[in-house]
Amino acid sequence: MSRTRYALVGTGSRAQMYLGAMADEHSDVAELVAWSDTNPGRLDWYEERFRGTALGTPVRFESDALREIVREHRIDRVIVTTPDFTHADLAVAALEAGADAIVEKPLTTTEEGIRRISEAAQASGRSVTVTFNYRYSPRNSALRRVLQSGEIGEVTSVHFEWVLDTAHGADYFRRWHRDKANSGGLLIHKSSHHFDLVNWWLRDAPTRVYASGGLRFYGAENAEKRGLGERPERGSSDSPLRDAFSLDLRADEQLRGLYYEQERHDGYLRDRDVFDPGITIEDNLALIVDYLSGATMTYSLNAHSPWEGYTVAVNGTAGRAELTVIERGAVLLDSDGKTIVDPSARPEGVVDESGRPVSEKLVVQRHFEPAREVEIPAGTGGHGGGDAQLLRDVFVGGGEDELARAASWTDGVRSISVGLAGNRSLEEGRPIRTDELGLGPAAEVLLEGAR
Repeated sequence: MSRTRYALVGTGSRAQMYLGAMADEHSDVAELVAWSDTNPGRLDWYEERFRGTALGTPVRFESDALREIVREHRIDRVIVTTPDFTHADLAVAALEAGADAIVEKPLTTTEEGIRRISEAAQASGRSVTVTFNYRYSPRNSALRRVLQSGEIGEVTSVHFEWVLDTAHGADYFRRWHRDKANSGGLLIHKSSHHFDLVNWWLRDAPTRVYASGGLRFYGAENAEKRGLGERPERGSSDSPLRDAFSLDLRADEQLRGLYYEQERHDGYLRDRDVFDPGITIEDNLALIVDYLSGATMTYSLNAHSPWEGYTVAVNGTAGRAELTVIERGAVLLDSDGKTIVDPSARPEGVVDESGRPVSEKLVVQRHFEPAREVEIPAGTGGHGGGDAQLLRDVFVGGGEDELARAASWTDGVRSISVGLAGNRSLEEGRPIRTDELGLGPAAEVLLEGAR
């Protein structure tokens, strides 16, 4: 049986999921023919790590030569795991050269990027898959089933709160994400996951967004207000100024190999201080989002919580569904002052088979009836068990799926349209309709297929 031929662009941490799949469980159907990264040291590190596996030794290329690589090596599909602001250029290059594109969320960061991808997808007839792995998490699939069944009637409103802890949340303020020009801010980079979930849960499309928020915890001004004093330039040092917010890349094998040891090639620092000046993204955000059906969502994101997880409450004409998830119980300090994650710090905290602390509960209550708890199947792997199922869909194909979990570029457009409108709302101080965004041909599909 012939294998599908892949090229991969971007070999940071997120690429590991795809490389591992092609080296092992999906090596029978997927062949990595070529790969690219702006830092050759990362390619060296992965090459050594996967030596002796089915991954072999892919051809190396510069990303601006992607079109030529696709044609010369008969690439079927290109996986894009580069920084967000580069997604549009690479996806368009893949499509125009005759390959399908698989893009890590978000699809892109700008209205222009959406226009270019939509034009290339429609002109080429090739597919664009956006890897929204949270759709595949058993708990999120369970909520979709409840809503799809009609048990709580027509949805009237959604309340969605997501909190990132002082390990995960802080990390966005250390690396390239801290510059809004690179990531679009958390409304694009992180929240696109969440907006996609709501679009998918409700089978609906966003029409208007009003946003409020700002940088209220991280950054130099906030540190000065709280009297934090002098700060270390980076976490990977022996500076006496280091504290719980300092990330030491040397202490983790993967972070050391992919970033610390490769700084000599490009000077990129993965461990900047979270209280630096010049951070341009927000750490507290709140939105009101209206949908085509008439439903409304209130959404909030906090990036400096002591624990991590989310709560979703969906109100309908016949009842209510509530999903509560604790992904990490707490971020604490050990006796040496090092940051640790303690799942037992909250009574709900348990540890799954991968060692990841998690507590999850889905409760449904119809009007005038007692509440019932919905059983959530066990999941394994990252993103609440979503990664493994996503990879099967990417490399093998999911076949018929009553939950329609595979996401296309149109789903990517819907998710980031909330973030784009939210960012504009932050700038202009008014509600922004999604049809005000300059999406070109993508505007025609934004509402297409929503009920």
